[in-house]
Amino acid sequence: MNRAVAPPAPVLVLGAVASVQSGAAIATRLFPDAGPLGTLLLRLGLSAVLVLAVARPRPTGRDRRDVVLVLGYGAALAAMNGTFYEAIDRIPLGIAVTVEFVGPLAVAVAGSRRRLDVVWVVLAATGVVLLTSGGGRDVDLVGVAWAAVAGVFWGAYILLAQRVGRAYPGATGLALGLGVATVVVLPFGIASGGTRLLHPSVLGRGAGVALLSSAVPYSLELFALRRMRASVFGVLMSLEPAMAAVSGLVFLGQHLHAREWVAVGCVMAASVGATRGAAGVAPVEPGATPVEASAA
Repeated sequence: MNRAVAPPAPVLVLGAVASVQSGAAIATRLFPDAGPLGTLLLRLGLSAVLVLAVARPRPTGRDRRDVVLVLGYGAALAAMNGTFYEAIDRIPLGIAVTVEFVGPLAVAVAGSRRRLDVVWVVLAATGVVLLTSGGGRDVDLVGVAWAAVAGVFWGAYILLAQRVGRAYPGATGLALGLGVATVVVLPFGIASGGTRLLHPSVLGRGAGVALLSSAVPYSLELFALRRMRASVFGVLMSLEPAMAAVSGLVFLGQHLHAREWVAVGCVMAASVGATRGAAGVAPVEPGATPVEASAA
């Protein structure tokens, strides 16, 4: 990319965030035909084919520790996305992403001795309470629970992504992880979508979700990370809950109440605070998490 004509790095990051959340919103439109896990199978499988073709990993010559590491990484990737898709099948996208965001935030402040980080934890907890304690909407608590579980797996994914990034060069770890995730989801996806997964219309929309959720945002993040600090990247990625709410409104007609927007703002502020206050900034793996830099 020519720097003279390239968009500013923050614009690329915002484009990546918008792409991911648009992909999630569009994925929900596939649920009636393929189910949440069938849709996920299409997304992971098609993404795996694309990334494997580009990265062309050579898994041979790896010791047992590296193999176990990438297997765990792929399993976490599958579990994180599977539980998230179950969540957005039941609750608005903005609410699901806001609740899920508590997972990486917890990783960001885990083990911290800074008193200020207690403020971010309390602020994030306040946001979750505001989302789940009434306020004019009957929120499906099963959906909230799925989003919370997705957050736990997101936290595990952060830790594993960092280790995979150190053990495997380039996009090799991501490619292998997507392959493992596809295998993990395969039986559940087939049970969910059946032969409908082979319908040209379903396959075509699944390819669109795979591009928006994986190929496009990862590429934009790679370009952006070459020209910006990881801490700035983390702050910008903290806009995910707000972008999810906007995507839910634009693509799905999901309107959040004022109380819910306040909750989204609380979690976003907590994420920004935890990211900016982190001691020691580690490299960020594209597509991993907005606060991965502060989790090292």
